[in-house]
Parts: sequence; C-alpha cells; structure tokens
Amino acid sequence: LLEMWTFACINCKNVIPSLKDWHAAYSDQGLVIVANHYPEFDFEKDLDNLRKAIADQDIRYPVAQDNEGETWQAYDNRFWPTLYLIDKNGRIRYTHIGEGNYQRTELAIQELLAEPYP
Repeated sequence: LLEMWTFACINCKNVIPSLKDWHAAYSDQGLVIVANHYPEFDFEKDLDNLRKAIADQDIRYPVAQDNEGETWQAYDNRFWPTLYLIDKNGRIRYTHIGEGNYQRTELAIQELLAEPYP
C-alpha cells in the first residue's frame, strides 16, 4: 500500500488510524505500507518536523520524504491522501482518494494478499 500524504492535512490524519490497523493486522501476511510524504507547505519540508509528526502519530510503517515530488509526480497524483494498492507484480490494482471507504479498501487488501506469488 502506497499512501500519498502530508502531515498537516486533517484528511490525512483521519486516515492514519486505519493504516495503523492494517499494518498491525496484515504486515505478517505480506502487506507493506509506505507513506510518501509530499509537503503542501514549507514547514512540512523540514525533516525534523516530519520526524516529530511521525513520532506524535506513532507511525510504525516506513515514511519516505518526497520534498521534490518525484514519487508524487511519477504516480500523477493530485490529492492528499491517496491510497494505492500495488499487487505482487507491481501493478496498481486499487486507488482511493480521500477519507472513507475503509471496509472496501480492507477487502481489497485481503484479496490481494490472498493471491499467489508470481
């Protein structure tokens, strides 16, 4: 699961509890969550501010700092937060923009984890 987020975004903050739940529930089954932090505001570019936000929100999955927006642009992303589920072959199989739809996202996670490795 690739999450496009920024730490000051309230919508992103509201998604974090579900990400943390999925990380706890499915990481031992192969789910890997990577949060790609692309800042909206200048203060979000500061690594110390990002580290503080990660600690304050108790995020335990990897977070990449994408200040130049290279990953953000590679996915042609436009919105915070956006979730991408990428299958075992590296293909994007599911995308969700914004908050909500948590049950559908979790079902998609379960379906992808159940697929055999190539």
